[in-house]
Amino acid sequence: MSKLQLTLKVWRQSGPNDQGRLETYEAKDIPEEASFLEMLDIVNERLIDEGTEPIHFDHDCREGICGTCSLTINGIPHGKDRGITTCQVHMRKFKDGDTIWIEPFRSRAFPVIKDLVTDREAFDRIQQAGGFISVRTGGAPDAHAAPIAKAAADAAFSAAACIGCGACVAACKNASAMLFVAAKASHLGHLPQGQPEREKRALAMVRQMDEEGFGGCTNQYECEAACPKEISVDHIARLNRDYGVAMLKEQFVSA
Repeated sequence: MSKLQLTLKVWRQSGPNDQGRLETYEAKDIPEEASFLEMLDIVNERLIDEGTEPIHFDHDCREGICGTCSLTINGIPHGKDRGITTCQVHMRKFKDGDTIWIEPFRSRAFPVIKDLVTDREAFDRIQQAGGFISVRTGGAPDAHAAPIAKAAADAAFSAAACIGCGACVAACKNASAMLFVAAKASHLGHLPQGQPEREKRALAMVRQMDEEGFGGCTNQYECEAACPKEISVDHIARLNRDYGVAMLKEQFVSA
């Protein structure tokens, strides 16, 4: 079984208001079959044994589902491979002697809590601003009781795949959250239950996104390239249409 000897350049920051810095650590005897997070576990175990504070990072399911493990690896959110989260990166992708740079996702709207852990509650507030429906559904309907066109169902499902990790924000030079907002709005907007508030929802979510301090979208599509669920930027076009219609209606009512 091959073992890797690696050098890590890790972002360390004691708290949100403290100045951060990159520190160097040796990652010795790392199994090639280990995941990236398991590699950090091994390094942390050695740091603890040496009486050094371990590297703080987020993780939960470690199955590419929750989006918690949001790290920038060598300058790329979740690493260079497409369609995976950080926990799905395996050390066999690296070479013996490599230097790996590990940083948190960068955005004013994602303040660093400690080391590699960021506060992404801004996403929660965006969803709360408009990511709901108020339709009276009554009792639980039978499966397939509501007829939905396959194209609409497929589009809603693809949007619902968003795990809210924030890679789209970290990859964008403007730190825009448009792909996230579009996915959440598009998920409901493609379904019958989401139609009554579709435009109102788009308006509220975009305004909350702006209030949180995310940047604007300039259509360079880094977000789609970095998304671990490969969500299409087509959803952004749909959000822009809904937002435009909502703005026109609002101006007409207030005129």
